[in-house]
Amino acid sequence: MKRVAKEYIEQTIEWEESILKVNQRKINGNEKEITYTHIENGSPAVCFMFSGAGYTYEKPLFYYSTMVMLQNQYDVVHIHYAYDQDIFKHPLVDITKVIVNDMNPVITEVLQNHEYQGTVFLGKSLGTIPIINGIMKSGRFMKAKMILLTPLLKFDSIFEGLLSGNHSAHIVIGEKDHHYIPDKIQAIENKTNISVDKIPHANHSLDIEPLNTSRSITMLEGVMNRMEEFIKK
Repeated sequence: MKRVAKEYIEQTIEWEESILKVNQRKINGNEKEITYTHIENGSPAVCFMFSGAGYTYEKPLFYYSTMVMLQNQYDVVHIHYAYDQDIFKHPLVDITKVIVNDMNPVITEVLQNHEYQGTVFLGKSLGTIPIINGIMKSGRFMKAKMILLTPLLKFDSIFEGLLSGNHSAHIVIGEKDHHYIPDKIQAIENKTNISVDKIPHANHSLDIEPLNTSRSITMLEGVMNRMEEFIKK
Protein backbone atom coordinates (compact mmCIF):
# COMPACT_ATOMS: atom_id res chain seq x y z
CA MET A 1 0.00 0.00 0.00
CA LYS A 2 2.88 2.41 0.77
CA ARG A 3 4.34 1.82 -2.71
CA VAL A 4 0.99 2.47 -4.36
CA ALA A 5 0.49 5.63 -2.28
CA LYS A 6 3.96 6.87 -3.27
CA GLU A 7 3.21 6.27 -6.96
CA TYR A 8 -0.10 8.10 -6.68
CA ILE A 9 1.51 11.09 -4.94
CA GLU A 10 4.15 11.25 -7.67
CA GLN A 11 1.39 11.20 -10.28
CA THR A 12 -0.55 14.02 -8.62
CA ILE A 13 2.64 16.07 -8.36
CA GLU A 14 2.96 15.75 -12.13
CA TRP A 15 -0.63 16.97 -12.51
CA GLU A 16 0.10 19.89 -10.19
CA GLU A 17 3.05 20.96 -12.32
CA SER A 18 0.66 21.52 -15.21
CA ILE A 19 -2.09 24.16 -15.30
CA LEU A 20 -4.37 21.95 -13.21
CA LYS A 21 -5.47 22.45 -9.64
CA VAL A 22 -5.14 19.22 -7.64
CA ASN A 23 -6.55 18.94 -4.12
CA GLN A 24 -6.61 15.93 -1.85
CA ARG A 25 -9.44 16.18 0.64
CA LYS A 26 -10.88 14.15 3.49
CA ILE A 27 -14.49 13.87 4.49
CA ASN A 28 -16.19 12.02 7.30
CA GLY A 29 -18.52 9.39 5.88
CA ASN A 30 -21.14 7.45 7.75
CA GLU A 31 -18.66 5.22 9.55
CA LYS A 32 -15.14 6.30 8.48
CA GLU A 33 -13.02 8.98 6.88
CA ILE A 34 -12.90 8.98 3.08
CA THR A 35 -10.15 10.61 1.01
CA TYR A 36 -10.61 11.89 -2.50
CA THR A 37 -8.56 13.77 -5.07
CA HIS A 38 -10.22 16.59 -7.02
CA ILE A 39 -8.43 17.53 -10.24
CA GLU A 40 -9.75 20.84 -11.54
CA ASN A 41 -9.16 22.87 -14.67
CA GLY A 42 -12.23 25.11 -14.47
CA SER A 43 -14.39 22.70 -16.42
CA PRO A 44 -18.20 22.87 -16.63
CA ALA A 45 -18.56 19.12 -16.05
CA VAL A 46 -17.13 16.46 -13.74
CA CYS A 47 -16.21 12.77 -13.90
CA PHE A 48 -16.32 10.73 -10.69
CA MET A 49 -14.07 7.66 -10.81
CA PHE A 50 -14.33 4.46 -8.77
CA SER A 51 -11.35 2.11 -8.71
CA GLY A 52 -11.26 -1.66 -8.74
CA ALA A 53 -10.28 -3.82 -5.78
CA GLY A 54 -6.64 -3.89 -6.84
CA TYR A 55 -6.77 -1.70 -9.93
CA THR A 56 -6.16 1.81 -8.63
CA TYR A 57 -5.83 5.25 -10.18
CA GLU A 58 -2.17 5.10 -11.14
CA LYS A 59 -2.89 2.09 -13.39
CA PRO A 60 -3.07 2.63 -17.19
CA LEU A 61 -6.85 2.52 -17.67
CA PHE A 62 -7.46 5.16 -15.01
CA TYR A 63 -4.39 7.26 -15.79
CA TYR A 64 -5.37 7.66 -19.43
CA SER A 65 -9.10 7.88 -18.71
CA THR A 66 -8.25 10.83 -16.47
CA MET A 67 -6.29 12.44 -19.31
CA VAL A 68 -9.17 11.89 -21.74
CA MET A 69 -11.59 13.58 -19.35
CA LEU A 70 -9.31 16.54 -18.66
CA GLN A 71 -8.61 17.22 -22.32
CA ASN A 72 -12.36 17.12 -22.99
CA GLN A 73 -13.12 19.74 -20.34
CA TYR A 74 -14.12 17.54 -17.42
CA ASP A 75 -12.83 17.95 -13.90
CA VAL A 76 -12.03 14.58 -12.31
CA VAL A 77 -12.66 13.18 -8.83
CA HIS A 78 -10.80 10.04 -7.73
CA ILE A 79 -12.53 8.49 -4.73
CA HIS A 80 -10.08 6.48 -2.60
CA TYR A 81 -11.33 3.39 -0.83
CA ALA A 82 -9.82 0.02 -0.01
CA TYR A 83 -11.52 -3.27 0.76
CA ASP A 84 -9.96 -6.68 1.20
CA GLN A 85 -11.07 -9.67 -0.83
CA ASP A 86 -13.35 -10.79 1.99
CA ILE A 87 -15.85 -8.19 0.82
CA PHE A 88 -16.87 -10.59 -1.95
CA LYS A 89 -17.99 -13.11 0.66
CA HIS A 90 -20.92 -10.84 1.43
CA PRO A 91 -24.16 -10.56 -0.59
CA LEU A 92 -23.92 -8.04 -3.41
CA VAL A 93 -26.61 -5.88 -1.82
CA ASP A 94 -24.38 -5.47 1.24
CA ILE A 95 -21.30 -4.72 -0.89
CA THR A 96 -23.28 -2.07 -2.75
CA LYS A 97 -24.45 -0.48 0.50
CA VAL A 98 -20.91 -0.28 1.89
CA ILE A 99 -19.41 1.38 -1.20
CA VAL A 100 -22.38 3.69 -1.81
CA ASN A 101 -22.20 4.87 1.82
CA ASP A 102 -18.51 5.67 1.29
CA MET A 103 -18.91 7.52 -2.01
CA ASN A 104 -22.13 9.49 -1.44
CA PRO A 105 -20.62 12.06 0.97
CA VAL A 106 -17.87 12.80 -1.57
CA ILE A 107 -20.31 13.24 -4.46
CA THR A 108 -22.54 15.46 -2.33
CA GLU A 109 -19.66 17.67 -1.15
CA VAL A 110 -18.21 18.12 -4.65
CA LEU A 111 -21.55 18.98 -6.24
CA GLN A 112 -22.51 21.35 -3.43
CA ASN A 113 -19.27 23.30 -3.86
CA HIS A 114 -19.24 23.42 -7.67
CA GLU A 115 -21.92 24.26 -10.21
CA TYR A 116 -21.27 21.47 -12.70
CA GLN A 117 -23.55 21.20 -15.71
CA GLY A 118 -22.70 17.62 -16.67
CA THR A 119 -21.68 14.42 -14.86
CA VAL A 120 -19.94 11.19 -15.84
CA PHE A 121 -19.42 8.19 -13.59
CA LEU A 122 -16.57 5.83 -14.49
CA GLY A 123 -15.78 2.63 -12.63
CA LYS A 124 -13.79 -0.53 -13.12
CA SER A 125 -14.71 -3.99 -11.84
CA LEU A 126 -15.59 -3.51 -8.14
CA GLY A 127 -16.12 0.17 -8.94
CA THR A 128 -18.95 -0.65 -11.34
CA ILE A 129 -21.07 -2.09 -8.51
CA PRO A 130 -22.05 1.25 -6.90
CA ILE A 131 -22.67 2.75 -10.33
CA ILE A 132 -24.97 -0.01 -11.62
CA ASN A 133 -26.67 -1.06 -8.38
CA GLY A 134 -26.60 2.35 -6.73
CA ILE A 135 -26.46 5.43 -8.93
CA MET A 136 -28.35 3.96 -11.89
CA LYS A 137 -31.20 2.86 -9.63
CA SER A 138 -31.56 6.07 -7.66
CA GLY A 139 -32.94 8.31 -10.41
CA ARG A 140 -30.80 11.17 -9.13
CA PHE A 141 -28.50 11.33 -12.14
CA MET A 142 -30.75 10.39 -15.06
CA LYS A 143 -28.81 12.63 -17.48
CA ALA A 144 -25.39 11.40 -16.38
CA LYS A 145 -23.25 9.13 -18.56
CA MET A 146 -21.86 5.85 -17.23
CA ILE A 147 -18.57 4.29 -18.31
CA LEU A 148 -18.24 0.72 -17.06
CA LEU A 149 -14.86 -0.96 -17.44
CA THR A 150 -14.98 -4.76 -17.02
CA PRO A 151 -18.32 -4.89 -15.14
CA LEU A 152 -18.93 -7.94 -12.97
CA LEU A 153 -21.52 -9.63 -15.19
CA LYS A 154 -21.33 -12.94 -13.33
CA PHE A 155 -23.51 -11.29 -10.70
CA ASP A 156 -27.10 -11.53 -11.87
CA SER A 157 -28.10 -8.24 -10.23
CA ILE A 158 -25.39 -6.40 -12.19
CA PHE A 159 -26.65 -7.87 -15.45
CA GLU A 160 -30.29 -7.20 -14.55
CA GLY A 161 -29.42 -3.66 -13.49
CA LEU A 162 -27.95 -2.97 -16.91
CA LEU A 163 -30.97 -4.45 -18.69
CA SER A 164 -33.44 -2.40 -16.66
CA GLY A 165 -31.47 0.85 -16.70
CA ASN A 166 -32.11 3.75 -19.09
CA HIS A 167 -28.91 5.72 -18.59
CA SER A 168 -26.52 6.34 -21.46
CA ALA A 169 -23.76 3.80 -20.79
CA HIS A 170 -20.56 2.57 -22.41
CA ILE A 171 -19.15 -0.84 -21.46
CA VAL A 172 -15.60 -2.02 -22.10
CA ILE A 173 -14.89 -5.72 -21.55
CA GLY A 174 -12.34 -8.26 -22.74
CA GLU A 175 -13.43 -11.45 -24.43
CA LYS A 176 -11.01 -13.40 -22.17
CA ASP A 177 -12.44 -11.80 -19.03
CA HIS A 178 -14.08 -14.35 -16.72
CA HIS A 179 -17.02 -11.94 -16.52
CA TYR A 180 -17.48 -12.01 -20.30
CA ILE A 181 -20.60 -14.13 -20.78
CA PRO A 182 -21.67 -14.18 -24.47
CA ASP A 183 -25.42 -14.54 -23.84
CA LYS A 184 -25.42 -11.65 -21.38
CA ILE A 185 -23.30 -9.49 -23.68
CA GLN A 186 -25.69 -10.12 -26.57
CA ALA A 187 -28.70 -9.14 -24.45
CA ILE A 188 -26.95 -5.93 -23.34
CA GLU A 189 -25.99 -5.08 -26.91
CA ASN A 190 -29.69 -5.07 -27.80
CA LYS A 191 -30.17 -2.06 -25.51
CA THR A 192 -30.14 1.15 -27.55
CA ASN A 193 -28.83 3.20 -24.62
CA ILE A 194 -25.72 1.03 -24.14
CA SER A 195 -22.65 0.69 -26.34
CA VAL A 196 -20.36 -2.30 -25.80
CA ASP A 197 -16.65 -2.23 -26.66
CA LYS A 198 -15.59 -5.90 -26.84
CA ILE A 199 -11.82 -6.43 -26.81
CA PRO A 200 -10.61 -9.69 -28.43
CA HIS A 201 -8.03 -11.65 -26.40
CA ALA A 202 -8.20 -9.18 -23.46
CA ASN A 203 -8.42 -10.32 -19.83
CA HIS A 204 -10.00 -8.65 -16.78
CA SER A 205 -7.22 -6.03 -16.70
CA LEU A 206 -7.75 -5.49 -20.44
CA ASP A 207 -4.28 -6.84 -21.14
CA ILE A 208 -3.93 -8.95 -24.28
CA GLU A 209 -3.39 -12.70 -23.77
CA PRO A 210 -0.92 -14.24 -24.25
CA LEU A 211 0.86 -11.18 -22.86
CA ASN A 212 1.80 -8.85 -25.70
CA THR A 213 3.01 -5.36 -24.85
CA SER A 214 2.61 -3.66 -28.23
CA ARG A 215 -0.86 -5.11 -28.84
CA SER A 216 -1.96 -4.13 -25.32
CA ILE A 217 -0.81 -0.54 -25.89
CA THR A 218 -2.58 -0.40 -29.25
CA MET A 219 -5.71 -1.82 -27.63
CA LEU A 220 -5.54 0.82 -24.89
CA GLU A 221 -5.36 3.59 -27.48
CA GLY A 222 -8.48 2.24 -29.18
CA VAL A 223 -10.35 2.00 -25.87
CA MET A 224 -9.52 5.62 -25.05
CA ASN A 225 -10.55 6.82 -28.52
CA ARG A 226 -13.93 5.09 -28.29
CA MET A 227 -14.43 6.39 -24.75
CA GLU A 228 -13.79 9.90 -26.03
CA GLU A 229 -16.33 9.41 -28.80
CA PHE A 230 -18.89 8.31 -26.20
CA ILE A 231 -18.53 11.36 -23.95
CA LYS A 232 -18.70 13.67 -26.96
CA LYS A 233 -22.08 12.34 -28.10
